[in-house]
Amino acid sequence: MTQAALGFLLRNLREERGLTLRELAQLAEVDHAYVYRLETGAKESPSEEVLSRLIKALKAPKREAEMIRFLAANTATDVGLVEYVRREAAVTFEEFTGAASMAFRGTGRPDYATRIDRVRRFIRDDDGHG
Repeated sequence: MTQAALGFLLRNLREERGLTLRELAQLAEVDHAYVYRLETGAKESPSEEVLSRLIKALKAPKREAEMIRFLAANTATDVGLVEYVRREAAVTFEEFTGAASMAFRGTGRPDYATRIDRVRRFIRDDDGHG
């Protein structure tokens, strides 16, 4: 089973905080097995209540909290894009969602920097600044 983007982000944030699965589950008052299933992609669409508890327990920054909610509703989002956005702090949530909604065609590896640049140009042009 390939890693789900939501699971990748949850695990990434959990590890950044230095929490084990059980510690996160305890802080969020969610079963640790459920957190494990979310991280592995066996479960992908938790309730808003569970998302809120996890976000609070992870002390997720605003952008990452928005990403968690987006990924729970958009399960086909590419995990590579999430990895790229996590490395690039300058990427806004709006730019992330724009890039996530772009269809990728081809056999090569997607170029996330190019996707983000295209979204930025679109946003700039749409705002009348281009």
